[in-house]
Amino acid sequence: MNIEIRTDKNIQNSDRLISYIREELNQEFQRHSERITHFSVHLSDSNSHKGGDDDIQCMIEARPAGLKPVVVNHKGHNVDTAIHGAIDRLKRSLEHTFEKNDKPRAGQPVYADQDDGLVDDEED
Repeated sequence: MNIEIRTDKNIQNSDRLISYIREELNQEFQRHSERITHFSVHLSDSNSHKGGDDDIQCMIEARPAGLKPVVVNHKGHNVDTAIHGAIDRLKRSLEHTFEKNDKPRAGQPVYADQDDGLVDDEED
């Protein structure tokens, strides 16, 4: 799995933050490691130095092999809650995507014959 991490100018990017995000993604998506080729994580602070509730946003894009990318967003009051919220959403989205891909709908529905189960009341 390739993991790319980017931050905006308002969030300090560090080796500690990068290793933390990598560990969390590897731990949460270990069972799907063969199915996911790439993660792209973007952290941003919408109002920089002002602070406030839910101003840190984490956007994670996952690229499952052979499928369309899955993108989720989550806002939190700090980097940790934003990351974990986005990871939780991504887990649910990927599980749904993999389930849908593994168990496609059956073809045409099978209808009972119109004459089955009918009793013929006419006796000739």
